[in-house]
Amino acid sequence: MMYEVDEPIRIDIYLKESTEYTRSKLENYFKENKILVNGEPVKKSYLLKRGDWITLPLIEEKLPSLEAINLDLDIVYEDEDVMVVNKPNKMVVHPAPGNYTNTLVNGLLYHSKNLSQVGGEFRPGIVHRIDADTTGLLMVAKNDKAHLSLAKQLEEKTTKRKYIALVWGTIKEDTALIDAPIGRDKQDRKKMAVTEIHSKKAVTHLKVLKRFKKATLVELVLETGRTHQIRVHMDFIHHPVVNDPIYGRRKTIDDTGQCLHAKELGFTHPRTGKPMLFTSELPACFLHILEKFEKEEL
Repeated sequence: MMYEVDEPIRIDIYLKESTEYTRSKLENYFKENKILVNGEPVKKSYLLKRGDWITLPLIEEKLPSLEAINLDLDIVYEDEDVMVVNKPNKMVVHPAPGNYTNTLVNGLLYHSKNLSQVGGEFRPGIVHRIDADTTGLLMVAKNDKAHLSLAKQLEEKTTKRKYIALVWGTIKEDTALIDAPIGRDKQDRKKMAVTEIHSKKAVTHLKVLKRFKKATLVELVLETGRTHQIRVHMDFIHHPVVNDPIYGRRKTIDDTGQCLHAKELGFTHPRTGKPMLFTSELPACFLHILEKFEKEEL
C-alpha cells in the first residue's frame, strides 16, 4: 500500500487506523521487523512521507510492471526538459494500489522514454498532481534536474496555479482570502479537513466571476498546495464544488465529474530561466453543467 497524503504520521498510528490489524498484532510485526517501508524494516515511530511504500505481512501486494499505454494525451507544450499536459476528467495521475492502468503515467510512458525518476518508480515525471475528477494543466519533468527545479519552485511558491470552479450557493463578496490550515480528517483518514491538529498552512485566493441563482463561478489562485486544498476550503466556507464526490454534500448533476479546472499554470523554465505561462479552456463536461445553471434549469 502507498502512503499518499502530505501530513507526516507515525506508521503505527496510520496502520491502526487504516488496516484491519489489531494493535497487538502490529506490535509483534514491528518487533519482528516484518513491516517494511520502501523495502526496509522500520520502527513503529517511523514518520511516513508522501509516496512511501508500506509492505505488510500476509497481504504483501505484488506490484505490476508499469505499462506504456496510448492514451492520446493532450500535450500543450513539450521540449527536452518539461511537458505541460491538459489532463481530462476521470484520469488518475499516477498508479496506486487498485489502479495501475490508464493513468496519466501510463500515457506519459507511451509518449516519451525520457521522464524524471526523482518521484520513484511509479511516478516517473510527476512533479505535482491534481485529483482524478479535476481537469486541467499539469507540469511534467523529463529529467531529474528539471524535476528538482520545478519541485523547488512549488516549495518556494513561485509557480502560478489558477483554477476555475463552479460552487454551490451565491457568494456575496467579490473577493476573499481563505487562510485555514488543512490536515487529516479525524473521523475519516481518507479525507482532509480544516483543523489546527497536525495541519499545514493553506491559503487560497478567491475571485467571483459570475453569480447564478444557485451557484457561483469563481477563480481560485493557490498560494499553497495542500491535498484537496480547494475542495476543502470551499466546503469550509459552505460553498462546496459542484459535483465534488467527497466534499460536495449536495446532489450530483449527471456523471460528468466535479466542476474544478486547472486553467492556468506558470513556472520558470528549469534550463533557460524563461517565464512560462499556459492556459486551458474549460472542458465540455464543465461547460455542460455551467450551461444548466445559466439557464436556471437546476
